[in-house]
Amino acid sequence: MAESSGSNKAAERIGYITRVQSFSACHRLHSLYLSDEENKKVYGKCNNPYGHGHNYKVEVTVRGKIDPVTGMVMNLTDLKRYIEEVIMIPLDHKNLDKDVPYFANIVRVDGSKWEHNARIRFRKSFKLK
Repeated sequence: MAESSGSNKAAERIGYITRVQSFSACHRLHSLYLSDEENKKVYGKCNNPYGHGHNYKVEVTVRGKIDPVTGMVMNLTDLKRYIEEVIMIPLDHKNLDKDVPYFANIVRVDGSKWEHNARIRFRKSFKLK
């Protein structure tokens, strides 16, 4: 590794750790700005009042300095615990519209809008040192 300018200390190494988990949840495509009839026409079977389910895959990647003592960016057990607290407990086997206040007023027309909001939620939920 290259040395830092003006120092004998070697440059700090940066690494990544990724954990992948899956969860299941349901939701309903329904806009408060449309009538029930318009919602049925626009969203079809996805407007079912009882919702419809999906299996989601979550990939969480942490980037950081590699600890010279442990050789880790982050303890995988801690990352697993954070994912459990922030994603799995609030979202797994839940109705996103009814059980998760954060998503109650978001029309999830496509996955990208929901994913964007999930990223924001996760970032705000914990800060790593």
